[in-house]
Amino acid sequence: MSILNKVVGPEVGGTAFLAFDVINARMTVLEGGKNASSDKIVELVGTTGMTAKPWNAEDANADQAAHLKTQKRFTALSGGFWAAGFLFHIVETGFGGAIGLFSGHGEAPMPIAEAGLFAMAILFGVWLVAPKAWSSARRLSPDMNLLMVVAVAGAIGLGEYFEAATVAFFFSLSLYLESWSVGRARNAVSALLDLAPPTARVVYDDGSEADVPAATVAIGTSFIVRGGDRIPLDGDVVEGTGAVDQAPITGESALVPKEAGDEVYAGTINGEGTLTVRATKAASETVLSKIIRMVGDAHSRRADVEQWVTKFARIYTPVVMALAILIAVLPPLALGGDWGFWFYNALVLLVIACPCALVISTPVSIVAALAASARSGVLIKGGAYVEIPGRTTALAMDKTGTITMGEPEVAAVYPIGETSKHDLLLRAAALEARSSHPLARAILSRAEQDGLSIAAADDTKTVPGRGLEGEMSGQAIWLGSDRFAEEKGFGTKIPTELRDRIEGAGSTLVAVGDDTGVTGVLELRDRIRPDAKGIVTRLHAQGVKKIVMLTGDNAATAKAVAHEVGIDEVRAELLPEDKVAAIEELVASHDTVAMIGDGVNDAPAMARAHYGIAMGAVGSDAAIETADIALMTDDIGKVPWLIGHSRRTMSIIKQNIGLSLATKAVFVVATAFGMASMWGAIAADVGVSLLVVANALRLLRAREDQAGPHGGERIGEEMAKGALAHGH
Repeated sequence: MSILNKVVGPEVGGTAFLAFDVINARMTVLEGGKNASSDKIVELVGTTGMTAKPWNAEDANADQAAHLKTQKRFTALSGGFWAAGFLFHIVETGFGGAIGLFSGHGEAPMPIAEAGLFAMAILFGVWLVAPKAWSSARRLSPDMNLLMVVAVAGAIGLGEYFEAATVAFFFSLSLYLESWSVGRARNAVSALLDLAPPTARVVYDDGSEADVPAATVAIGTSFIVRGGDRIPLDGDVVEGTGAVDQAPITGESALVPKEAGDEVYAGTINGEGTLTVRATKAASETVLSKIIRMVGDAHSRRADVEQWVTKFARIYTPVVMALAILIAVLPPLALGGDWGFWFYNALVLLVIACPCALVISTPVSIVAALAASARSGVLIKGGAYVEIPGRTTALAMDKTGTITMGEPEVAAVYPIGETSKHDLLLRAAALEARSSHPLARAILSRAEQDGLSIAAADDTKTVPGRGLEGEMSGQAIWLGSDRFAEEKGFGTKIPTELRDRIEGAGSTLVAVGDDTGVTGVLELRDRIRPDAKGIVTRLHAQGVKKIVMLTGDNAATAKAVAHEVGIDEVRAELLPEDKVAAIEELVASHDTVAMIGDGVNDAPAMARAHYGIAMGAVGSDAAIETADIALMTDDIGKVPWLIGHSRRTMSIIKQNIGLSLATKAVFVVATAFGMASMWGAIAADVGVSLLVVANALRLLRAREDQAGPHGGERIGEEMAKGALAHGH
């Protein structure tokens, strides 16, 4: 990236107008800079020893596969000739002589045939990096390619063909492993593409059916989804019933029942029954396709730790070059040391100093974390937002739909006088039988639970802002707020103690009566999520010092809910601008503040927090677009999972950085005392590269204990875009 910044940056108006995505091998030229032509950028990239062409996703995938294949071929050839040279040496000198190759340098002259085999290993090992090393040398901008080529050339100059071949082969192997690991992380994201089937079984007006490409299905077209099939497009069920496995999108482990009127999503699986679905979105605009695009683009917004590693490597490499020169020159000049011996040690330092493992481990870790979170129903919109949740110290959240279900329920039934609970519920349900209001649904649901046979009341009418009136068995009945009861002259019929208890609990009072007075009261309240208290406890245990509820609801209701689940502070009856002010206060007093909301009404507050989390992003384009992190369901259990996932990712990155630097430090000290060999240095470097890549890719593995309450975990250089993509 540094070489591309240096070469392309001036042409586009500065490095601020370049964005890099190591994983997808893209360089993006941002708007606002100079209007450089694609041809000019391609030409400039060519001067660095790399190639580029305008970005196209399909071409880029093919180019990346071709480049990996080329790397594999050259690495295999280098390794083959290295092994042949080593076997030749065994035949010529026996096993004792072969061990001598590893035990020191400056041995007797090597036979021409053996030297020729090692020379071929060197040629194939450095073939792909030599142009980049030459470009780096011309610009006096040393990088790891130049370090390795100088080390190989120096070893050849000393007549150490075995060590030169070993460095060339292992460096080529290291670069191949880097490309493979990047591809492995990239494929974890690309695997999301396979979730949606390529075809849909469309139903035509005449009743005939045919399988057609999903990309060609127009909005409004109906298609069939049989039991066990993946759903190809987002849509609404128009016929049939089933139970859909939504884990690939939302991370939910339980099947979700579906019937006419329910929404389904591309990539989910119809577990049973046959559904007829009407497409509501084109294939390119489904929730799944948005997730794929956003996760694919997320790495360009790099985490702080990635930026630190890049800056460190940019300073570190020239420092190492200077140190190598000092090691080669100072001991012979100051202490009369052997020039050849210390020149060799300088080359060893160049080899061990190669920052391959350090540079590659962080982006692979970040992309693995992004892919794993997407498969768990948590859409993280950039590398920076993988890192920041682990530092959360304060959390603000809305009430309705976050701590509560956003769906009222009948909490208690209080008959008055001689009325029974049965009759009271029957009257209320009769009045609400034809209403779709949330309170009506709660009353009807309770009546059904109690096994009541509901018949709609006659002549029902709505009294705006008050309630309902109607007739049942020839008797006038009514239902509504306590204010409605007072207007009818029955306010005193509601016991004061009962009224105060319901209002004190933050519940809603619904009075039911007839011409004689109030026959009973229903207590309705927004249902608190069953796991809300446990989740708040887990967040506190994770070090979130302050959890604040910000809600537009009344204070009594908010305080009652907060008390029940263990929230630290409540701010109620807030307008959107009041929520922003509350977030600003938290930001001023806490290091890292998160805001959880619905992604629309809470957008200003989410933007003011250090990062925003949108609840229930499935089906909500606005939620996906506005939040830094989107939970694909309305399950706040994903928040402690997110914090744990962030900390695990950062722990792995720190392990990788520590291992890389510690290994290099050991070899630097050994080299300073003349105790290290070139082949040992490169073997150690490749070994560390393998370890850090394997460690990073652990993040891709599903871990049930991290998947939240529903267990839903199922599922540097070579770049250029502008839109330009590195074509290798």
